[in-house]
Amino acid sequence: MVVSNGAGQRSRALRSSASLHAAMAVSGLIMVLFLLAHMYGNLKIFEGREAFDGYSGYLREVGEPLLPRVGALWIIRVVLLICVLVHIYAAFTLWHRSRSATAGKGGWRYETTKNRRGVQRSYASFTMRWGGVIVGLFVIYHLLHLSADYIAPGGASPSPYQRMVNGFSIWWVVLSYVIALIALGFHLRHGVWSAFASLGANSSVARRRGLNQLATVVALLILVGFLIPPLVIFAGWVR
Repeated sequence: MVVSNGAGQRSRALRSSASLHAAMAVSGLIMVLFLLAHMYGNLKIFEGREAFDGYSGYLREVGEPLLPRVGALWIIRVVLLICVLVHIYAAFTLWHRSRSATAGKGGWRYETTKNRRGVQRSYASFTMRWGGVIVGLFVIYHLLHLSADYIAPGGASPSPYQRMVNGFSIWWVVLSYVIALIALGFHLRHGVWSAFASLGANSSVARRRGLNQLATVVALLILVGFLIPPLVIFAGWVR
C-alpha cells in the first residue's frame, strides 16, 4: 500500500501544472537550441553550393563508425519529435485546465502595478496558440520542401543548395516563409521569457528585465537569421 501511495503521488506530481509548465519550458528551450544550430547551417548558403551540400552530407555521416549512417541525425529527429509532442501536450493540457477552472474566461496572469487585472497585454502572448499552429504547419511544409524534396516549387534537385535556390526564387514561397517566420518570432519572444519564468528565473525585477531583453534578442536573432537566405536568394544575390 505504501508503494502504491508513493507511485500515485509521483504520478500526480508529474501531471501537476507546475510539472507541465517545466516540461513545456525545457522542451521549448531544446527546440530553440536546435533552431540556432539550424540557422547557422542555413547561413552556409553564402559559402557556395559545394560547402552547403558538404555540410548537409556531413549531418548524415556524423558519428560514424560508432553510429550507422544517418544515425545521429535520426537521434536528433527523435529527440525533437519527443520535445514537440511534450510541448503540445503540456500546452493543450494547461490551456484546457485554465478554461475549465474559469468557465472559459481564462486566468488572471502576470498582474503588475500597471495592470491590476492580471491579463497579459503583449501581442506575442495573445498570439501564442495560433502562432504555434502556424509554426507547426510551416515545419511540416518546410520538411517536405527542403528535407524530403516531396514538394519542389521551382524544380526538384538532389542538391540541398539547389533546392533552396529553386524554391526561394519564387515570390509566394518566400512570402509563405516570411509569414511563418514572423509568427515564429512572436512565439519565441513570449516563449523564451515564459520558459525561464516557469523555471524560476524571474525572481527579481532585474532578472525579469534581463529575461525580457534575452527573449527579444533570441527572437530577433532567429527571425533575421532565417529570413536572410530566402530574401537574399529572391533578390538574386545567390544563384
